[in-house]
Amino acid sequence: MGAINKVILIGNLGADPEVKTFDDGAKVATCSIATSESWKDKEGEKQEKTEWHRLVFWKGLAGVVEKFLKKGMPIYVEGKLQTRDYEKDGVKHFITEVVVRDMQMLGRKEDGQGGAVKPPMPPAENAPEDDDVPF
Repeated sequence: MGAINKVILIGNLGADPEVKTFDDGAKVATCSIATSESWKDKEGEKQEKTEWHRLVFWKGLAGVVEKFLKKGMPIYVEGKLQTRDYEKDGVKHFITEVVVRDMQMLGRKEDGQGGAVKPPMPPAENAPEDDDVPF
């Protein structure tokens, strides 16, 4: 049996996407989304955990992301996990990201972004900083 590498996420964008255009006109867009889960602990107190996921969009999908996605928007993505490394100041860093193959904008009908209900998510201001991650 072959291996499977598939990721499905629904979350809110932590910041406006960053888009880079290469000399040949091809584009890449990156952003992070938050997903949350909640549960009650042994004492019955509500607990919540938020995970941040770095997303990468290539070519035509990057163009769609550039035009339509903004901080705080809920989206659905499907893609694959990819791990890569880079060196900064003599230190090797590793990063895991989701290379997105399919994306859908979610939101309430009055938002004009489709019919899905906006999932409850934490404030987008808590997104991790990706400033030092090269592309």
